[in-house]
Amino acid sequence: MPSQPTPRRRFLKESVGLAGSAVFAAAAVPLPAALSGSNENRKLKVVCVGGHPDDPESGCAGTLARYAELGHAVTIIYITRGERGIRDKSLDESAKIRSVECESACKIIGARPLFFGQIDGATELTRVQVDAMTKLLSNEKPDVVFTHWPIDTHMDHQVASFLTIRACMALRPHPDLYFFEVNTGSQSEGFLPNTYVDVSSVLEKKKNALFSHESQDGKGVWRDHHEVIANWRGREAGVRAAEAFVHLNRENPNSQLPGI
Repeated sequence: MPSQPTPRRRFLKESVGLAGSAVFAAAAVPLPAALSGSNENRKLKVVCVGGHPDDPESGCAGTLARYAELGHAVTIIYITRGERGIRDKSLDESAKIRSVECESACKIIGARPLFFGQIDGATELTRVQVDAMTKLLSNEKPDVVFTHWPIDTHMDHQVASFLTIRACMALRPHPDLYFFEVNTGSQSEGFLPNTYVDVSSVLEKKKNALFSHESQDGKGVWRDHHEVIANWRGREAGVRAAEAFVHLNRENPNSQLPGI
């Protein structure tokens, strides 16, 4: 005998309850702790891949700064140099300006900048580009990798994410892969974190790294977007300010970042 359909009002009520439980579970994720046992003092190689100058700074500069402060090696790979990011400037002029801004931001974070060589607004996800990213990450030998959450309204962000995903799948051993958010709601969409990092102690570094991107009004970007996100994620994690990530770990969905 077929079961009776669930009344719509009851279905909505139960769905809201389940959603609330999921949000609470994510918010209850413990903050990252140091590596234990024999790996306690091991220095890690950390790589972040972002679509444009200021994307890594927006999404995870605090976490990267914490890694750098602990002596881990941090590298930021910018897929593009933000060539189309300054009105009335040529691609080359914009690239030069924004590359200098990247170098200033990385100095504040304690990271080494690398540029992948694609063009802002014209990025490609091809076998050739995947192979190039795989070779680059293979040379870096990362333990931990950060990149964009792939469901994003900006195609360059998606390309950066999928290039990184494909490259990490090819590496042996696989590095831990974490996805960060940028401008959630207007760019990152459907982002439900399962990992939080307390960035209260390095919040000034995150701000100043963003402020280095003067051509993009870094102060305005911080004020209008990422200050709000840092406070919001901080409330979820029970700290003053936090960065949030998605870690695709089926065995332990409530993930902790290694090494911090």
